[in-house]
Amino acid sequence: MAGNNTERQLVVVGVDGSSQSVAALRWAARYAEVTGAVVRAVFAWHSPSAAGLPLAGIAPAPVQYEIEATLHSVLDDAVAQAFPGDAADGVEKKISFGHPAQVLIDESKEANLLVVGKSGHGAFTGMLVGSVSIHCVSNAHCPVTVVLGTEAQSETT
Repeated sequence: MAGNNTERQLVVVGVDGSSQSVAALRWAARYAEVTGAVVRAVFAWHSPSAAGLPLAGIAPAPVQYEIEATLHSVLDDAVAQAFPGDAADGVEKKISFGHPAQVLIDESKEANLLVVGKSGHGAFTGMLVGSVSIHCVSNAHCPVTVVLGTEAQSETT
């Protein structure tokens, strides 16, 4: 975790394109506006195999490029929804290959705050908090904020 008070705080936000992750980005945008923190939006992905382990480097290059272009588009769209106008230009965007929980926990090592939505695309209906959120709260190297609600609810609060 960044400890030098002269540095700007780093807020890492888990993004998967869901309304919950956009709500988390909106929360982080408001926090950054008040504190002067830098926001890093992180989209983590992996392709599970039958045994549950991620497959890396198996897809042909054109398929890999198409996947990455789609992920960049989803990340760019989420950031644009959460940060008005030119404010989106100051957001660090990062796409990482790996299980979302582990990627965010690794990112938390250099962050002052980790922000996640209560659940994302992989959540089971009716869960109060998703498994990625639970892993982050339990294992992150910095404080974690779990934003309960969706993008629409975030706009009204």
